[in-house]
Amino acid sequence: MAFPRRARRLWDYWRAEKRTLGQGFVALIVSTAASFVAGITLGSITHTLEALPGLVILIPAAVGMRGTIFGSMGARLGTSAHAGLLDVTRDRSGVLKQNISVAVALTFGSSLYLAALAKLAAAAFGLASISFWDFVTISVVGGVLSSAFILFATIGLAVVSTRREYDLDSVATPLVSAVGDMVTLPMLFLATFLLRFSILNSIVAAACVVAGLFAIRAGLRTQVAQVRRILIEMTAVVILTPMLDIAAGLVLQARLDKIAVIPGLLIIVPPFVSQAGALGGILSSRLTSKLQLGVVSPRGLPGAPALIDASLVLGLGATAFTLIGATGLGLSYLLNQAHPAAASMIGGTFVAGMLATAVAIVVGYYLAILTTRFGLDPDNHGVPIVTSLMDLTGILCILLVLPIYGVANG
Repeated sequence: MAFPRRARRLWDYWRAEKRTLGQGFVALIVSTAASFVAGITLGSITHTLEALPGLVILIPAAVGMRGTIFGSMGARLGTSAHAGLLDVTRDRSGVLKQNISVAVALTFGSSLYLAALAKLAAAAFGLASISFWDFVTISVVGGVLSSAFILFATIGLAVVSTRREYDLDSVATPLVSAVGDMVTLPMLFLATFLLRFSILNSIVAAACVVAGLFAIRAGLRTQVAQVRRILIEMTAVVILTPMLDIAAGLVLQARLDKIAVIPGLLIIVPPFVSQAGALGGILSSRLTSKLQLGVVSPRGLPGAPALIDASLVLGLGATAFTLIGATGLGLSYLLNQAHPAAASMIGGTFVAGMLATAVAIVVGYYLAILTTRFGLDPDNHGVPIVTSLMDLTGILCILLVLPIYGVANG
């Protein structure tokens, strides 16, 4: 009789959370659709990836960094909203203004860092690549342009969620990730056009280096204690998590010759990776808020509230990855791109997605617990780490099921 009672409790919770669940489903559907902009872009620029060797190494890191910066910003705003501290004001000491300052400093500094990391990774593995200055131009210009869009979207989302009493924890991560995917890859591609003019490229690259160093210095010397605290706490995250994204880029580069012959698979890569990270981010954000409010205890084995939230994420994942497979198949038909058979496309994406969701749930829970136990702010670590880890895990899950897609894996 224990199982029926637990099933009843789960059903009662889902009914009680139907408004939040509905918001999460809508956010995932919208974010999945938006992420396909990046997928279509990636499937359409194979010639650019071949002409600019090493660019594919930078792409997951650049896209992932938007999730790191603005996903954590959304998580912090979500926690502030639950605590009644989120006021839409231009006051320098206000939560919103503080987070804007953090986002600007991290955008310039991290973009410069990613350029150096991508170049070093290519050199370390003996891969041909564009110059460091080319990486700087693409990473900083593309990163700043995309971040401007994402910043306005995050602020708008926080304002609307506060006024309409939406659960920001359930909608922020997927929607911010989607906007990041939708604009980052096209902006990186747009920045590659600067490489055609060598003198202009040199001037822009030098200016980007100066701007990046100035942003780092200004951020660390700020007189606003909360801004400085967030930047210091996120320094390790910004330095370490891109290594996972760079690893994802290296893995993708190594298998690019196999995947590129079926561009339909490239179409699903950005939305797949984005939603894997978004699902982990949703769980991490919800647990973070509940940990800080005392609803969830930082235990080694998850209690009932955490397990119920995990079941919610599992349901969202099943829906999201089925949708990704079906949409990817439809877009492949419309764009006349080579693709796996219908059953293979949808089935392979679902299997890979469920594997990724399982990892996202485990990682999302224990990151929230460990950061709390070590006295760190989970909002500054949980979402950034889980989204970056899921970038690599998502790529690996897709590669793992390549035989289902009809691609030789070897």
